Amino acid sequence: MELLCCEVDPVRRAVPDANLLYDDRVLQNLLTIEERYLPQCSYFKCVQKDIQPYMRRMVATWMLEVCEEQKCEEEVFPLAMNYLDRFLAGVPTPKTHLQLLGAVCMFLASKLKETIPLTAEKLCIYTDNSIKPQELLEWELVVLGKLKWNLAAVTPHDFIEHILRKLPQPSEKLSLIRKHAQTFIALCATDFKFAMYPPSMIATGSVGAAICGLQQDEDVSSLTGDALVDLLAKITNTDVDCLKACQEQIEVVLLNSLQQFRQDQGDGSKSEDELDQASTPTDVRDIDLLGWTIRLDSWLRFQEAISKCTHARCSCNVYPFACSLLWGKKCLTDCSHYSIQCILTGACP
Repeated sequence: MELLCCEVDPVRRAVPDANLLYDDRVLQNLLTIEERYLPQCSYFKCVQKDIQPYMRRMVATWMLEVCEEQKCEEEVFPLAMNYLDRFLAGVPTPKTHLQLLGAVCMFLASKLKETIPLTAEKLCIYTDNSIKPQELLEWELVVLGKLKWNLAAVTPHDFIEHILRKLPQPSEKLSLIRKHAQTFIALCATDFKFAMYPPSMIATGSVGAAICGLQQDEDVSSLTGDALVDLLAKITNTDVDCLKACQEQIEVVLLNSLQQFRQDQGDGSKSEDELDQASTPTDVRDIDLLGWTIRLDSWLRFQEAISKCTHARCSCNVYPFACSLLWGKKCLTDCSHYSIQCILTGACP
């Protein structure tokens, strides 16, 4: 008789290095170099003629779903979006190549951050084979060249531990705050308005938003309001007013996402007054994202669409993007790919 072992070895991780986390020179070095890895311009206005902001959000949502499905490290998705934004800031790109570019950026980010990186073949499957492995490998060299091989970009995740260790928080609360902050960072990465923000500001604003949101239900910090913002701003040498504005934008993006989701679901259990709380984001534990804390409205509508879709040809075992992203409208094409290109171009790739 054969026995089937279903146990899975946990991912081996290095222990935290106190020399890195408790030396302020590391934080100062991160603050010094972080702006080197930001997009150089708002590329929708001066570089890209064929790509629109909603297309970036669409591809970002797909990339987020792939990273979640593959249980990638938290840093992979924001790093991949950094590559994508930096490339688009310098290279005019047709919309037909946007999903290919997103796949290449995930490919590179996973190589840098994952023990077992994503394979070209697997990423092609996630595009429903609308791109070929050889095409992805060729574009990998193109992206590397345009980024000048500068892949070790500073991301908001690099600041999280440095910020948390300087906060007067109970140690048992840090894990929850960390998860919420990671969720907000993923949320920011999907929205282009945050693309040119310094990573330190996004990280600091995410930690602040996480603490404020959690304080609705439990005491997670002895600091509140302006005192918390002042301390966070001091840690990362951020202007207080800029930090407040960033945190408010994070909360607004989350609030809009949850309100849109509830409207789509017809959920009247919470009124707008209950959702609109000026001092905090909404209850960030309402939804689950990436196995963490929340789930974006687009990701929720995506899953709901898949479960309800009755289109005659939505039988592919990957992701029927046409039906999910058009949300009940007639598919643009009658192709069997249902990849993002079908939506962006109106033609089968």
